[in-house]
Amino acid sequence: MNVYIISDSLGETGYSLATAAAVQFPRVKFNYRRFPLTRSKEKLQKILQAAENDNALIVHTFVNPDFSAYVNQFGEQHSLTILDGMSNLIHAMQQKSGDQPLGQPGRNHKLNQTYFKRIDALEFAVTYDDGKDPSGFLKADIVLLGVSRTSKTPLSLYLANKNYRVANLPLVPQAQLPKEIWQVPRKKIFGLTNDPQVLNNIRRERMITYGLDPDTTYSNVDNIEAELAYAQDLYQKLGCTIINVASKSIEETATIIVEQLGKLD
Repeated sequence: MNVYIISDSLGETGYSLATAAAVQFPRVKFNYRRFPLTRSKEKLQKILQAAENDNALIVHTFVNPDFSAYVNQFGEQHSLTILDGMSNLIHAMQQKSGDQPLGQPGRNHKLNQTYFKRIDALEFAVTYDDGKDPSGFLKADIVLLGVSRTSKTPLSLYLANKNYRVANLPLVPQAQLPKEIWQVPRKKIFGLTNDPQVLNNIRRERMITYGLDPDTTYSNVDNIEAELAYAQDLYQKLGCTIINVASKSIEETATIIVEQLGKLD
């Protein structure tokens, strides 16, 4: 299925909508074409003609009402399936608030205080990744603990993109814990764990990717179980929230963390 994503901004909203729905159709191969910053009728007409030739599903997120109407009308005239991802929501907010929309594309990407806070959070996550500087644990909004391959770094970066300052620490049974960990409020600490067999598969694949023997002490199930037991014992002593990431996406784990932070505030 060809999917055309058209926007007068960056098109991230449309792409997110399309990909979120697409995961419900694992047997369908989706070919995405993105057309951001579409702000002229001439450019839009060429895109729509190409979409008609490809018999594409069109997802558009124009804040310009004239462009939205134009795409919707084109879809009706040429029997194309159209998803208008912005107009109905803007109209509903207009009706509810009684206020008029600005109709300015890309306003959520302006360089504002939130943007700079996100950049700061991303820099923080990189600086304090993998316990490189223990002082970061006392400055962080969130501290992630976990044995190797429990998604600490990607989760840190994902949360940083949500404006949270995150530090993480890999847990190794033989290594000494930084004293700062015991000084962090337990509500800020999240202990990540996994199922032994899942972790075994992940680590074996990791070794294969590096061109190494997959069957090492690193991927040995007995060693993995010992690591996880050590981590579980530590989490109990810290009194922190424990999350098993075995069957969770980064987004799901992040949502659990953010919701838990909200409950504890």
